[in-house]
Amino acid sequence: MKSGMALSDSAAPNAVEPLKAAADRAMARGDPRTAKDLFERAVVLARDRLDIWLGLAACRRAVGDPEGALAATQGALTVDPRCFPALLMKGSLLESMGLVAQADAAYGPALLLAPPEDSLPEPMRRGLARARDVHDRRAADLAASLRLEAESAAERLPAAEAGRIDTFIEAMTGRRKIFHQEPVQHHYPGMPPVEFHDRAEFPWLADLEARTDAIRAEVLAVWAEGSPDLEPYIDYADGVPLDQWAQLNRSLKWSAFHLIKGGALVEANCRRCPATMEALALVDQPKVPGRSPAAMFSILRPRTRLPPHTGVANTRLVLHLPLIVPEGCGFRVGGETRQWREGQAWVFDDTIEHEAWNDSDLPRAILICDVWSPNLSPGERDMIARLVSAHDRFNGGASVGGDL
Repeated sequence: MKSGMALSDSAAPNAVEPLKAAADRAMARGDPRTAKDLFERAVVLARDRLDIWLGLAACRRAVGDPEGALAATQGALTVDPRCFPALLMKGSLLESMGLVAQADAAYGPALLLAPPEDSLPEPMRRGLARARDVHDRRAADLAASLRLEAESAAERLPAAEAGRIDTFIEAMTGRRKIFHQEPVQHHYPGMPPVEFHDRAEFPWLADLEARTDAIRAEVLAVWAEGSPDLEPYIDYADGVPLDQWAQLNRSLKWSAFHLIKGGALVEANCRRCPATMEALALVDQPKVPGRSPAAMFSILRPRTRLPPHTGVANTRLVLHLPLIVPEGCGFRVGGETRQWREGQAWVFDDTIEHEAWNDSDLPRAILICDVWSPNLSPGERDMIARLVSAHDRFNGGASVGGDL
């Protein structure tokens, strides 16, 4: 080979490993400049080697050459655009150069691709925490800017529309996860995936809330009698996959006092709760044989959490009327978390992932019942009821627990 001529393709692989090993030894003894020279020779021979590019980037950074280090991270990302260490270093280098917007553009993918933190070395863990801090602050600043843009126009919007605009801003800035309807059994097309529905869709809601004291008195009377008719809310038969319900199956930690179950009155319980039954007559409940209507007092015992889950069908919604709510209780539907307030009802889509908790030392009690979706016409309601009923008859009964 003539002096100055590049190594042949067959010789290159044999030359790369000694160069990398020597560079690694130089870095270990605190000589990044020598290591940089060695990695620069190696990368000419192995431009497809991710580890060589990353080593070169680290050495160039160590000798105070952020632009050169940035070019090396780009070389690594050319080999593997999803390389977490390269994205993290790229973001850090750009941030050190005062290019915060560009840094965040690298940090965002790095956060998505990050492995479990306990698997990372401490310096990389600190870098990940820094990336998260920069990304969160940028998202907060962007959200504030967008809200300022929307502020004047939002004053002219109805409350429900203004709420959707705020959710839109949270989603635009990556501060809110998008959840979709995931019914366990029946999905009807065209139903909007709204986490908590606007009260204006249910004109009878205020009348129901006005009866809270009378309903609460009845649940307290049931409780005072020792609650012999409380049943586990989760009651799966043997041999059924329990998944997230394993801890609560057949447990009174989450229990129900049924008033209407599977479309039929629980006569003995109804007689004990006349005010509640009178209030339920206000609610626009589905009527599907063997399924609906359904209504119950739901009791969540102290220090009990319900895992994230979804309901049976998106053709109906679920109403909560809080009756007894100690401090430390909460409820999340999709990306929105709320605190129950006694006497303040809400209607939500339970086919969107939701969860509940009672972290207090006292039981929590709410009235739960189903509600037709206001987005269905009378003809659609009738046809859905017919089809679900026919489906159940064909299968010898409802194949999935729950109402409709």
